[in-house]
Amino acid sequence: MSTLRSVAPFLLLATLWGLSFPAISVGLDALPPVLFAAFRYDVAAVILLGVTAVRATGRSWLPTTRADYTAVAGGGLFLIAGNGFLFLGQQTVPSGVAAIIQGLVPIATVLWALLFLPEERVSAVGAVGIVVGFAGVALVIRPDPANLLTADLVGKLLICVQVTLVALGGVVVQRAAPDIGGTTLAGWSMAVGGVVLHAASLGLGEPPTVPTDLALAAVAYLGVFATAVAFFLYFRLLDRYGATETSLVAYAVPVVATLAGVVLLDERITVASLAGFAVIFVGFLLLKRSAIRQLLA
Repeated sequence: MSTLRSVAPFLLLATLWGLSFPAISVGLDALPPVLFAAFRYDVAAVILLGVTAVRATGRSWLPTTRADYTAVAGGGLFLIAGNGFLFLGQQTVPSGVAAIIQGLVPIATVLWALLFLPEERVSAVGAVGIVVGFAGVALVIRPDPANLLTADLVGKLLICVQVTLVALGGVVVQRAAPDIGGTTLAGWSMAVGGVVLHAASLGLGEPPTVPTDLALAAVAYLGVFATAVAFFLYFRLLDRYGATETSLVAYAVPVVATLAGVVLLDERITVASLAGFAVIFVGFLLLKRSAIRQLLA
C-alpha cells in the first residue's frame, strides 16, 4: 500500500501532462495556436496566484528580490512563452510524437547548464549520452534531404525550438536561485508568459477568437488540470523526492500521450518514432547514470 501511495502521484502527474497533448490537438481545430497557448496560461496564472495570495501573509506572495524578478522573467519568457512553439508545431505533428520529442528536455537542460552553471560537469559517458539522445530525436524527426520544408518536418523542428527554450528557462531559474516558493514562481511566470504570448499572437495577426464547445473544454483542461494542478503536484514531488526522481515522469508522459492520441484521435505512431523515444531514454540513462544509481540504492 505504501508503494502504491508513492507511485500514485507520479502516475497522476504523467496522466495530467500526457493528456495535455491530445487536448492541444483538439483545441487547435478551433483556436489560433499562440492565442490558444496564451489562454492556457491565463487560466493557470489566475488559479495559482489566487491560491498563493489567499494562503500568503502580507506581501509574501509577491516577488521582492532581484533573484525573484530574474526567475519570474526567465520562467515567463522561456519556460512558459516558449511553449507557444509547441502549439505551433502540433498543428501538423501528432500529439504522441510531440510528447516523445519532449524527452529531449533533460538532455538539452544539461547542455544549457554547462554554459551557465559553473558547477555542472559531464563525464565522457555523459557526453555519449547527449549524442545518443540527439540521435533518438533524429529518428523521430527523420528529415528527408529531398524535401526539407514539409509541414510535418517544420512542425517537429518548431517543437525542438520549444524544447530548447524550456530547457534554457529551467537553467535560468536555477541560476537565479529565487527566494519565493515554487508554486508562487510558477504563477507569476505564467502571468508573464501569458502576456508575452498575447503580444506574439497580436504580432502574428491571429484573429481574436473566443473558445467555444470543445475548444473551451480544451482550454479549461489545459489551464486547470494540465497546468495549475499539475505544476502544484510537480513542485510537491520535487520537494519530496528531488529533481532526478521527479524528472523520470517525463518518460511516462509520452506513453500516456501516445495511447490517448491513438484511442481518442485515431493517430498513428510509427515504429521509428517509438524507437527514437527508446534511444532518447537510453541517452538520458547514460547522462544521469550516477544520479539514477544513487536513487535506486
